[in-house]
Amino acid sequence: METLARDGVLREGDRVVVALSGGMDSLVLLHLLRFTPDLFALDLSAAHFDHRMREESGADAAWVRGLCRSWGVSCHLGRATEPPTTEDGAREARYGFLHGVMEEVGGTRLLTAHQGDDQAETVLFRILRGTGLRGLAGIPRQRWPRLYRPLLSFPRAEISAYGEVVGIRPREDPSNRKVEIARNALRHRILPAVEKGIAPGARSSLRRLARLARENEEAWSSLMPGLLEGTVQEEEGGFSFVRSAFLAYHPAVRARLLRDLFRRVGIGPGEAGTRAALEFTRTGASGGAVNLPGGFRLSREFDRLVLSPGPQHAEDVLLEIPDASAGEGEAVIGGRRVAFRWGGELGHGVRSVFRGITASLAFPLRVRGWCPGDRIRFAYGRKKLKKLFAEARIPVSERKRIAVLADGKGRVLWVEAPPTLTPGAGSSDDIDFLLGIMDGHQS
Repeated sequence: METLARDGVLREGDRVVVALSGGMDSLVLLHLLRFTPDLFALDLSAAHFDHRMREESGADAAWVRGLCRSWGVSCHLGRATEPPTTEDGAREARYGFLHGVMEEVGGTRLLTAHQGDDQAETVLFRILRGTGLRGLAGIPRQRWPRLYRPLLSFPRAEISAYGEVVGIRPREDPSNRKVEIARNALRHRILPAVEKGIAPGARSSLRRLARLARENEEAWSSLMPGLLEGTVQEEEGGFSFVRSAFLAYHPAVRARLLRDLFRRVGIGPGEAGTRAALEFTRTGASGGAVNLPGGFRLSREFDRLVLSPGPQHAEDVLLEIPDASAGEGEAVIGGRRVAFRWGGELGHGVRSVFRGITASLAFPLRVRGWCPGDRIRFAYGRKKLKKLFAEARIPVSERKRIAVLADGKGRVLWVEAPPTLTPGAGSSDDIDFLLGIMDGHQS
């Protein structure tokens, strides 16, 4: 009662589904919810999944159904089509069934009977595998939006003692005794040996470690939104943030900030990937990038770092202007569809390439994307587009989406003003050029 009141997860009349294996822990959980005096009323259902990994599993399901009938609790049974071959496969099939029951009954909460010793074993297992600090938090009491584990603070011995007092006789799963399974080895050999010869309160200490680690993680989560406040912008499919503000923090804080941004886009690059990304934030040159799992990349564009989906490598579609007669058409540049009209009146939603086409131009003209080595002529001489882009602080990712008009000899005549450019910024010559001054022709 105290635990439920403190957590504040369950409410009067909630429709609750209890995952019921037939073992002591899940039976005690169902019994507590069904028979605790003065507990607020709940609409209880039990859900049992037969993995078909043991010959007697069908008898377990029948036994669970009979127990639920005697306790006055509705029971939902599921059965694997094929026996899972791994623990991960069994877990995936089980939770798939449980979520299906939740949908069927309109459940508001799914409860599992993970308890304090499960927590201790999980933390020790993760320590032995070299977990990061976040992994020390172990099993969460709640996994939003609907999963709740109310027995997580109670040790197995206390739960078993309650079960014996109220007369519960669980179904024993003999596979729980197989010490070749890692968790069983921790439970039956390693932890008992540690508590006997090294640390008598090892399980309790591991539970405490999980609690402290989770409190630490919750504290960091509360701080994260403010650490880069005002410097993070949502981009198409990702984020960008100010590099100088990011590098002002301690490297350990940077790592947390980066992992938080990674989680927002649903990627987990691991320790090696995170280190590579962190090193890039510090030493990567503007225009450079590092690839990340999940098809994402981290790039630098002047003083901004951009986390975005990687390029799709779609081919550009060129637009060819064969002669001086009026016309219109469409090009695909860097994934963008860009419409053009030349000669005649400017139409709605169509960018005029230029008017007054003359036969003196070297046809055919082509609308294409920027290529390395492209130059354009000004009164003071020719200049590389790459240099002009850099001077106008146009990001590398944006340059690939800018349309260029070239003549039949490959000479650049015109460059589209990029969407990110604000007219009037920068030097007048370069801005005039970027807004569409022709090379020796009327714009």
